[in-house]
Amino acid sequence: MLSERRRAVLAALVEEYVATMQPVASKALVERHHLGCSPATVRAELAALEESGHVAQPHVSAGRVPTDRGYRAFVDDVRERIDALSLSATEVERIHRMYETLEMEMDEVLRETSMLLSRFTNYVAIVAAPALRRARLRRISIVPMAERRALVVVVTDSGQVANRMLELAEPVAESVLSEVERYLTAVLEDKIGEQVIDVREGVRAGSDVFARTTIEVLDAVADCLREADDDRVVTGGVAALLSQPEFADPHVARPVVELLEDGITMLRLLTEAMRETDVTVRIGHENPIEALGSVSVVLSPYGRRGAMGIVGVIGPTRMDYPRAIGTVRTVADTLTDILG
Repeated sequence: MLSERRRAVLAALVEEYVATMQPVASKALVERHHLGCSPATVRAELAALEESGHVAQPHVSAGRVPTDRGYRAFVDDVRERIDALSLSATEVERIHRMYETLEMEMDEVLRETSMLLSRFTNYVAIVAAPALRRARLRRISIVPMAERRALVVVVTDSGQVANRMLELAEPVAESVLSEVERYLTAVLEDKIGEQVIDVREGVRAGSDVFARTTIEVLDAVADCLREADDDRVVTGGVAALLSQPEFADPHVARPVVELLEDGITMLRLLTEAMRETDVTVRIGHENPIEALGSVSVVLSPYGRRGAMGIVGVIGPTRMDYPRAIGTVRTVADTLTDILG
């Protein structure tokens, strides 16, 4: 446990390093931060922080830089005061106003959210929609496209839409498709997405075209929900990440960019954070995925139990944590309100 003075010195060093990306000397801390102690005391505290692994000295004659452990101590110390430190009232109002102008199509909400997060933080934004298999179904639509082809559309209570083109085993009249649509909407309404399988198993295959088509459509509903869940992560602002000096080296940037393109792995990372009730911060080597060892990830769940998604940002460990945490928390709270 760090003393109050040591925490103040560490916080000043983190803020200075985030702003300059240069090793910080004790003289700079004394001159630019009101620490209330002498230069000799600051040097002694920095030496103690180095010994405890909270800061490191890249070169003998250089100043100090925070380590992952130092960033962790800083984040744990300030996170309870984040809201007051990060966004102005005007910026919070801008976030709220942006969502007021959106149509409530989930795809648009996700895209705009990723752009907003990246714009406010200058980091990569990641947004995952709630899992459709856990959302409540509102409507099943069947749109005839040809004699043996139809588009199956699933709408959930969270505003998400999934669809799949269905190749029917036999020609089906539009009147039969309409009858199947009415029946499935009535049967599936307010069911959880993953209950489609149970409904499917309860439908007995009959000799008439209605029964056979009903089973085909139920299979299509289950398939499109599963596919939509595997492809529900939106990222934005990769250029913002690459503009950070840490990622000028392709060997550092490439693993992170490749991970961002791997939706399944990203979804696994995000799903772990969904177990939390507030903002989660993983710093450098705290991340479970090796490719994220040089970055920090700030994530927060949004929505309500049974229909929860994730928003967050990925940036260098030299991150403006108060602003990143404050922005992610504000966006998550706003999404929860509007989707509720």
